[in-house]
This record gives sequence, structure tokens and C-alpha cells, in this order.
Amino acid sequence: MPISIDDQIRALSRRCERILTEEDLRRKLKRSAESGKPLRIKFGMDPTAPDVTLGHAVPLKVIRQFQEFGHKAVLIIGDYTARVGDPSGRNATRPVLSGEQIDANARTYVSQIEKILLTDPQRLEVRYNGEWLGAMNLIDLIKLASRKSVAQMLDRDSFKERYQAGGDIRIHEFIYPLLQGWDSVVIDADVEMGGSDQLFNNLVGREFQKEEGKESQVVMVTPLLVGTDGQMKMSKSKGNYVGVTDAPSGPDGMFGKIMRLPDHLLENYYTLLTDLEPEEFKPAIAKNPRDAKAALAKWIISWLHDSQAADAAEAEFVKTTHGGVPEEMPEWVIGYSVQSVATILVIVGFVTSKSEGFRKIKEGAVRINGHKYFQHDVAVRFHNPKPQSVQLSPGQAAQIIELSDSAVIQLGNRKFARLLPELRVT
Repeated sequence: MPISIDDQIRALSRRCERILTEEDLRRKLKRSAESGKPLRIKFGMDPTAPDVTLGHAVPLKVIRQFQEFGHKAVLIIGDYTARVGDPSGRNATRPVLSGEQIDANARTYVSQIEKILLTDPQRLEVRYNGEWLGAMNLIDLIKLASRKSVAQMLDRDSFKERYQAGGDIRIHEFIYPLLQGWDSVVIDADVEMGGSDQLFNNLVGREFQKEEGKESQVVMVTPLLVGTDGQMKMSKSKGNYVGVTDAPSGPDGMFGKIMRLPDHLLENYYTLLTDLEPEEFKPAIAKNPRDAKAALAKWIISWLHDSQAADAAEAEFVKTTHGGVPEEMPEWVIGYSVQSVATILVIVGFVTSKSEGFRKIKEGAVRINGHKYFQHDVAVRFHNPKPQSVQLSPGQAAQIIELSDSAVIQLGNRKFARLLPELRVT
């Protein structure tokens, strides 16, 4: 039995902060039902990093609902706009990546998107905006720029805040919303999805379509998912994100990150990322936030991977947080010479400096083969059976840990690395 227009709008609205306008959406849905012609649901992503995040997944879940109602997603990979740099929600100019970085990131996007969207050609169209933006000449760009005034651009929140604070705004940043708006004209978008920080850009597309004599798109924006730090928008550049694949650690890494979420984010994550009703998750959060996080982690991993991966990730988390050691971990060759543990923490990427490493050691957060060491100048060396074994200089370290053929270094309950004296031959 076909779902009613009212029920469709009710389902689509769950994750939406604003719909401009609901009347337009209702009219488009009704016309589509009568004509059998699916709506074109636009969503743009600039490949500024190789990961699709759970923040992206929020509007993508709404698009998946549109697909299930019979409509078509049009995914715009911004291989051209990424070279300009989207200023949305930023208090500083975004660094522009090289073409090679952008192209490499773009190649990873489609495979990750497939975890959320239907990929049948009748339900998904993937376009790269370099296809039409790259063909524009200088006159075309000047004509596009003439459609907006400086006052209109400075009325945008992110520009206004930077301008009032005396921050730097570059001319090319004004161009970005115009290019994104032109995308909507080219691909005949009926609806454009985005996060709430994209509202200005999306409305530009709505205006451009009207100016071109086309029907204006409906703009639907979702709330911004707060990152794992509990404060800032989930962002690849801030490092506070969970990727839909979360390579290279995969489901295990996803489970651990979700378990570290601040309690106050749980209701928001359940609402935006799951299909559960509030009466199902609110009592669980109130009763035991830790168990609610575990259930959330398993729900998300089952959705993006499968239930077996979710069960395995939970078991791995329990194992490692109760003193166990994971079966898989990165391996690092450190040789036979004496190395300070603080230096090794930097080498394996657990800390960014030796001083941070010293601090972690003194805090008791570092273990080697399960044993804690508190002296900041502790060092290790592998036993070398060869005659040219490096000898320890007097006074080089207060404590030397003699290692055999391998060792596990651990920071906290979630970071592990296997140390080796030399490359293993398998």
C-alpha cells in the first residue's frame, strides 16, 4: 500500500531542522505521485578528506528515505568546488587542496556512500561538478558573480562573524555559494539536502533556478551532528569524527569512539542516526548511559556493516577495556638500540611530542606487555644475540626494559601497537 503524502513528510521531517517550504514539498510529492516521475534529490559533497562521516550520514539518511519513496538521489561530487574551498560554518579561510588530493579523496566517496544509499541507477545518479563548472570561462563567472551583492554575501552568518571580528575573507570565498547554486540549475534539482550550515548556499540555488525560469528547489537542512569532543560540529579537519568505514580500525574503532561520546549527545545521536522512536531510547539513556552507548554503537555498526561485525566490535571493546589485548594492531620496527618510551610513543603515533609522552608515562597511562611504568625516562631495547649488539651508555636512562622478540605498547585502554626489533619475514 503506497505511503500517504502526510506520512512521507512526517518521516522526512524527523531529521530536518528546516524545510523551505513544506508547502512546496507537499506539492512536488503530490505531482510526482500523480505523474510517476521521481523527484531529483540533490546532495553535494566536496572531497576535502577521504572519509564520509556520520555527520554526512544524517542528511544521507533522509535522502535514503526519499529513495525508498521512489525518488532519485543526485550525488554531486564537488571535484571543482573543492578547489575553491567551502567557507560554510568556518571562522577562517579553508586551505585549498591540490588536485591530486581532491581526486584521490573523490574516488573513496562513492564506495562509502553505497553503505547508506540505494545504488540502483534508477535511484542514484553520481555527477562531478567539474563537468560543467570546468567549462565556464571568465565571462561566465563574472556574470554569475553579478547576481549577488557584497552586502548580501556579508549577511551570511559565517561571513558576518568573521567580518565583525576583523577576520580575513578572501574574494574567492564569495564565489563558492554561487557555484554550488549553479549546480542546482544544471542538474534540475527538485530538493536539495544539506546540513544547517549549508542553508545560505542552498537558498542561492533556489534563487538561481527561479531566475533561470525553472521551478525552485525545496531546501531541507538537518541539524549538525556534534563531534566526539562533545562541543564542535563533527568535522574531518577537527579530527572529532566517526567515519562510516572508520578505516583502518573499522567497526572496532567505531565502537570505541561511540563509547567515548559524552552522555549529553546520546539523545541527539539516537534521533539523527537511528530509526528508533524516542520512547524506545529515552528510558534506556536515563537508566544507564553506558549501556545505551553500547546499544547505539551496535545499531550503527549493524546498519553500516552487519550484525556480526557489531557483535565482534563489542567483544573486542570489552576485551581491551578489561585488560585484554586485541588480536590485530599496527606493527612498528624499532631496531635493537636503546629507545626512550616517550620517543616510541611518538613513533607509533600515540602522542605528538616527547613531552606529552613523558606526561602520559608519569600518569601511569602507558603499559608495556601489560606492566605500567611511571618513570618518565624509562627506555626499552630488544635483546640482540648478534655480536654487534648496541651497548647501553651509562646514565642513558634510569630504567631499561629488556625485550625479547616482540612487545606490545599500550596507551590507555584503546591504543595498542606491536614493537619489533626487525622486519618479520612471513
